[in-house]
Amino acid sequence: ALHMAQIILHPDKERSLLKRHPWLFASSVARLYGRARPGDTVEVAAANGKLLGKAAWSPESQIRARMWTFDVQEIIDDAFFKRRVAAAVARRAALPELRGQQGLRLIHAESDGLPGVIADRYGDTIVLALTSPGAEKWRDAIVGALQKATACARIYERSDSEVRKLEGLEPRSGWLVGEGETRFAIQENSVQLLVDIAQGHKTGFYLDQRDNRQLLLKLARGKRVLNCFCYTGGFSLQALAGGAREVISIDSS
Repeated sequence: ALHMAQIILHPDKERSLLKRHPWLFASSVARLYGRARPGDTVEVAAANGKLLGKAAWSPESQIRARMWTFDVQEIIDDAFFKRRVAAAVARRAALPELRGQQGLRLIHAESDGLPGVIADRYGDTIVLALTSPGAEKWRDAIVGALQKATACARIYERSDSEVRKLEGLEPRSGWLVGEGETRFAIQENSVQLLVDIAQGHKTGFYLDQRDNRQLLLKLARGKRVLNCFCYTGGFSLQALAGGAREVISIDSS
């Protein structure tokens, strides 16, 4: 087999990698040895030739490469994605505060060692966003790994954010596994919330605000609440559940 392509960094540009920052900007890359298509795995080497790990190549982006691994021996293959996805899902399963939550983020890109991969779970539906050429190239492996790790019946793709354009990728959305309604309710802190995975923002909902919505529920009793940029009204419903006497919700979209 041909040896994989290698990117050589300018002197001193490995410093961020040694601190485990997974991005390599165009200005850090001195040259590419060999040939690599968008999303291909390349070896990363410091100016002195020392190997630093393996990354996904993205020739059109200012973020020229995103690190898959800092272990020079690790092979980037289907099994790699099975391990990384399973580890991300297991991390959430171990958190008591997420037990029984119908909406939760399963994969948070770089934080889970999977740059360009976002996966949110709503009941037995997963919404997947792939935002980099590396994630795009390994789409099938990532989808298969999610199915194996979660046993979810459906996976819907929302790879339609603006950042894909910067990476030279076309937008993609639609069912990848199974099919069904793209609008449905989830339960969060005893409130029913409508999620629209096809037309909604991001993957359909702002799951990262769960704790803040719960805090509002505790503060809202007897209050008049104004919720600007309310989106689907998650904060509004929590305020009402917490005994607010009036809630006004405003949004332009």
